[in-house]
Amino acid sequence: MPNPRDPAMLLAAARLYYLAGKSQAQVADELGTSRSNVSRMLSEALSQGIVEIRINDPAGRVHELEDELQRAFGLRDVRVASASLGPAARIEEQIGTQAARLLLDNLKDSVRVALSWGHALQSMVYATTSDQEFHRLSLVQLVGGLSSVRNEISGQELVRELAVRLGAEYRFLHAPATLETRASRDALTREPSIAEALVEAGRADIAFVGIGTPSHGSSSAILDSLSLSESDRRAFWDAGPVGDVAARYFTADGTPVRGAVDDRILGLPLEDLVAIPQVVGVAYGRAKTPGVLGALRGHIIDSLVCDETLARSILSEVRGGSATGSTDRKNS
Repeated sequence: MPNPRDPAMLLAAARLYYLAGKSQAQVADELGTSRSNVSRMLSEALSQGIVEIRINDPAGRVHELEDELQRAFGLRDVRVASASLGPAARIEEQIGTQAARLLLDNLKDSVRVALSWGHALQSMVYATTSDQEFHRLSLVQLVGGLSSVRNEISGQELVRELAVRLGAEYRFLHAPATLETRASRDALTREPSIAEALVEAGRADIAFVGIGTPSHGSSSAILDSLSLSESDRRAFWDAGPVGDVAARYFTADGTPVRGAVDDRILGLPLEDLVAIPQVVGVAYGRAKTPGVLGALRGHIIDSLVCDETLARSILSEVRGGSATGSTDRKNS
C-alpha cells in the first residue's frame, strides 16, 4: 500500500484527482490503495503545500487581503482588485470598478460627495452607472482647478461627469489650485463664492481622493507649477514628503507638510478633509506604497480601494514593522 506521506505519491494522487478529474475511488484503483487512504493523501497534499486552493471572487476582489488590511489599520471598508482578471493594462479599469461599487454602496438621498482629481478617480467616474434616482445628491470639489494636469482628470471635469451619470447637483470651485503667493491664496479664499464652495466641501459625507507621489506625475507637476524658490523647495523636500491627497502633502507617518507649498494651495485644508466622516483613498501600483502607507498611518483615509500588487506591498511593509495606530479615527 502506498505511503500516505510520500511526496511523490501525494503528488500522483493530487494530479489524478484535481487535474485529471478522477473520483477518489478511481484514484484508489490506479494507485492500488483504498478510497479512505486517498482522502487522507489529498488532505496531506494540501497541508504540505503540494496542493493550493484559491477561490477567485467573480466580483474581482481579494478578500483575504482586504481582511488583513482592515485589521492592520482599522479601516471602515477595503476593496482590493484581483490581479487574476487580466493584464496590467486593465488594472486602472478594475480599480475604477471597485471604487464605483463602493461609491454606489454609500449613496442615498441628500448625501454630499467630494472629489479630488487624478487617473484613479477618473476610472471610478467612468465606471459609475446607476438606474436609481437620488433626491438632492450633490457633488463638490476638494481642490481648485489644476492647469498643470490634463483637463479630463481635473476635479471640475470629474465632478461634472459624475453628476451627469448620477443625475446629481454639483458645485464647482471656481479658482486655481495653486497660487504664486500665500497672500494671493488668502485673498481668493475670502471671495464669498470660493469660501462657500470650501465650506460645502468640508460638509461632505464622503470624499474620494487619489493618492499621489510627490516625485512623479501630477503631484510633481503641481510642485513645478508653484515656481518655488530654492530655499522653499529644499525646505519642502527636507520635511520628507511621501504622498499627497487633494494637493496636501504629508510624511511617512501622515504628518502634514507645512510651509510654502501648503500655503499656496487653494483647496480644503488637510485637517478639514480628515474631519469628513468617510474619506476613501483610491490608488494602484507598487510605486504608491509610501504614499498610501503615510495616508493610512496618519488616519487621513478611512477606506481604501487598491490593486492586489499595492495591497501586498503595503502588507509586506507592515509585516516588516508595524501598522501604528490601527484604531479607526472616526470611532476613537
